[in-house]
Amino acid sequence: MNIEQARFNMIEQQIRTWDVLDQDVLDLLMVVKRESFVPAAYAALAFVDTEIPLPRGQSMLMPKFEARMLQEASVKKHESVLEIGSGSGYMAALLARCARHVTSIEIEEDLQALAEDNLCRYGIDNVDVILGDGARGWTDNAPYDVIVISGSLPVLPQEFLPQIKIGGRILCVVGDAPAMTAQVITRVSELGYDTVNLFETVIKPLRNAFTPSPFKF
Repeated sequence: MNIEQARFNMIEQQIRTWDVLDQDVLDLLMVVKRESFVPAAYAALAFVDTEIPLPRGQSMLMPKFEARMLQEASVKKHESVLEIGSGSGYMAALLARCARHVTSIEIEEDLQALAEDNLCRYGIDNVDVILGDGARGWTDNAPYDVIVISGSLPVLPQEFLPQIKIGGRILCVVGDAPAMTAQVITRVSELGYDTVNLFETVIKPLRNAFTPSPFKF
């Protein structure tokens, strides 16, 4: 396989067609080598439009999904980022190239070790991969400028909202299969938040995601 041609094809045929047109994002996808974060057993799938299996039943998300969320996050060099769900460390690597610092929370110990090892081997030193449950956010070092949640939630827990600064953004996927929506939630004032629906999708649920009671009184 011609790796660079496969990377080019992924960007042109999958990612651009998903309205990812920010040149900085497209350039970053050329620089941060996705194949370095893919388990060796699935190397042939590194640039394919599919999720890639990871330990503990988790997955690397589709390239076009990762790219679109990165574009919508619009992370700046001075900003701090919280990522919920480290996976293989690839999204953290992309965010780290845009941000001042990334805190990545992973609930599975072997995935935490995998992400940490991948990021270390890649020479990325502005990411802390922390073992913990981020289903309701992570208050250490909060508020953050950006929060990226790499698993779906039935609803976004209210605990996340004060964990971003005014002007900060939360990137999440809410709903239940087969009807989930990717959203960006921006904190516009001390108590005000603006929600924009981005696109319909289906991804695996976040471990321990908050599920509201079906009963209403």
